Amino acid sequence: MLRFKSLGSGSSGNATLVEAQSGVHTTRLLIDCGIRLRDLEARLIEAGTCAEDLDAIFITHEHGDHIGCARSFIKRYSTPLWMSQGTWLAVCDDAWLPHQHLLNLARDGNTIEIGALQALPFTVPHDAREPLQLRCSDGNRHLGLATDLGHPSAHVVSSLQSCHALLLEANHDPEMLQASSYPSFLKQRVAGPWGHLANHAAAELLARVKHKDLNFVLAAHLSERNNTPELARASLSKAMQCAPLDIAVADPITGSAWVQV
Repeated sequence: MLRFKSLGSGSSGNATLVEAQSGVHTTRLLIDCGIRLRDLEARLIEAGTCAEDLDAIFITHEHGDHIGCARSFIKRYSTPLWMSQGTWLAVCDDAWLPHQHLLNLARDGNTIEIGALQALPFTVPHDAREPLQLRCSDGNRHLGLATDLGHPSAHVVSSLQSCHALLLEANHDPEMLQASSYPSFLKQRVAGPWGHLANHAAAELLARVKHKDLNFVLAAHLSERNNTPELARASLSKAMQCAPLDIAVADPITGSAWVQV
């Protein structure tokens, strides 16, 4: 059995818990730690588990809303940590070096085996050193996770084919972004090809990976200033050819319910 739960998604912080069960054993992978440590500990407990039960952490890239409390977390719990070499080089300093023995380097296209879970990293176009997103599987069902990408590259589209569930960025509405109080350089960064997916770009990506067995879509990383759940749902539901309320939206604080893939 494969299931996942967002613990919070947005510019204020991101974390997603993925579980794969084989017999009586459950493998737990935390993707990103962009939440304060005490809040993350509390949200894990609310999800029915605890920090000590995590088998590994995967950091997608070095931006603060994703790497967040990772160093404090592994210092406290000695949890194995995965990230790309580029992400490691971007964050590595004297404070990180005592924990280097917990580090495992992830690479695009190289499957990571963690208990009953297989995680396949893939490169995404984003303005970080070496950002990776993930495709997770228990050997039967497949979950694709893709946030923090400026456009749906051919590699991303290929990596998300045949998934049964998706956690997909729908970051902003272009009109709201342009009308916002953001400075011009920030508007250009967010809307650029190495920034974040607009609603229509997320819908384009979804349309290119949609198939009859894709049964759940969770819209994630919505901008609190430059998007609304209604706009994200409207765009993605057209691509899925479903009712808008059939598209779930991850909350910045409460995340999502558990979803069985």
